[in-house]
Amino acid sequence: MSENQDKKSLNRTAFTAGIFYVIAQLFVRGITFLMTPVYTRLLSKPQFNQVKIFESWLLILMPVFSLCLWRSVERAKYDVRERFNEYVSCVHTLSYLSISAFFGLFLVFKGQIQRLCLSMNFELTDFMFYIMFLYLYAHTSIFYFQRREKQMLRYKASTAFTAATVIPATLLSVLLIWLGKKNGREDALVALRIGGYYIPMIIGGFFVAALMIVQGRKIISRRYWRYALVFSLPLIPEVLSIQIMNQADRLMVTSITGDLCGAVFSLATTVSYIIWILEDAVWNAWLPWMYEKISRGEGREIGNYWKILMHVFGVISWLLVLFAPEIILILGGKSYREAVYLIAPMVTGTLFRFYSYSYTAIQNYHKKTGFVAVSTVVVMFLNVVLNYIFILLAGYRAAAYTTAFSYLVLMCMQAFMEKRLTGEQLIPLRRTAFISCAYFVLCILTMLLFDRTPLIRYAVFACTIPLGIRFLLPNLKIISQIIRRKH
Repeated sequence: MSENQDKKSLNRTAFTAGIFYVIAQLFVRGITFLMTPVYTRLLSKPQFNQVKIFESWLLILMPVFSLCLWRSVERAKYDVRERFNEYVSCVHTLSYLSISAFFGLFLVFKGQIQRLCLSMNFELTDFMFYIMFLYLYAHTSIFYFQRREKQMLRYKASTAFTAATVIPATLLSVLLIWLGKKNGREDALVALRIGGYYIPMIIGGFFVAALMIVQGRKIISRRYWRYALVFSLPLIPEVLSIQIMNQADRLMVTSITGDLCGAVFSLATTVSYIIWILEDAVWNAWLPWMYEKISRGEGREIGNYWKILMHVFGVISWLLVLFAPEIILILGGKSYREAVYLIAPMVTGTLFRFYSYSYTAIQNYHKKTGFVAVSTVVVMFLNVVLNYIFILLAGYRAAAYTTAFSYLVLMCMQAFMEKRLTGEQLIPLRRTAFISCAYFVLCILTMLLFDRTPLIRYAVFACTIPLGIRFLLPNLKIISQIIRRKH
């Protein structure tokens, strides 16, 4: 009886906290997305694309410069237990030391780096250079703080902090761009957008850095550093490869075809960010519960709930494709109309990536991080090569399809790797592959409706509502029963 009560308590705590986290994150992080129509109308296409390229480089450099040590936080909880805050504080220090070493190196070769960026149709000014490194420090601290709070199933402080930084940063960036245009400073709009958004984030990041040091009461530990390095260093290729896959198509489109096509591609990527926000929020709520289940020998219970999530996100992806013309019109206006033909492969590629999380997470739990990295690096190279070949052969739209295909390959490789390393598959690959391909075909076929009257798409949506209700209600009932269970 006591064991059952404990299991119910875990389910209730994890799901209640997780749902709170998902709702809060959707509200907070959705604000940035909702500002996209403002950015696309205040900035020219080349300026909008330059900002997106800057963001892409930040995401690529983050895992390398921080040594990806924040990835060890989730697993370390089960090994350090009562000294968890101390562990986070010490490993956080090591990431700062690593970023400082890279900062010094890049400072020496700053001129050469700026010329290299310019050759790739991206102007990295001195202001952007220093903002980039300050943000790498600050956002690394934010990563540590959010992962620590998430793993302890505490979401209020993390969400409050995110709201207190993201909302002011977004509003300030819009205000500065508007003032710049009003005063005729068209040449400074990119810098105003970057400074207005990232400076508040930098201030917030350094605040939580100080908070974690105070709470941890220790900043140096060779034992913790050794643990984090052994766990995380093999993950650098994996995380870097994922980020390159996420950003390479945008960077390569800009480099090969220019800022105008790059801007269209960037806006379509922003639409796929809708599903990414949802997936990331749900996954961050899901992972602590999943790890607890595995640690208790209850991993077999994961599959049924994961199947529900797979279908929920498959339906959401399809809805984004169905209403892609309206979404693009709102976000970018008629000048970005071509972006509608990129949405289907982009959102399904994001879906494949989400499905692969279940396989990589189990390998990470068993500390098989090196094997996770191998398959990711192989697929990253495959993606870059395919991007280059097919952008030249078929135009910039091809990059969306090659990236989606690469994520499908990655999902299959990670599933095979999990089976080989652990001897079992908690989520059967056959089921995952079938669901993946079904939603991909559905999304691609939906694109055939774009050149017809919108009433047809609205009618299709109306006809699917009863089916959606029939599918969702029983599954939502299962989840609500878990939430209502008493301690």
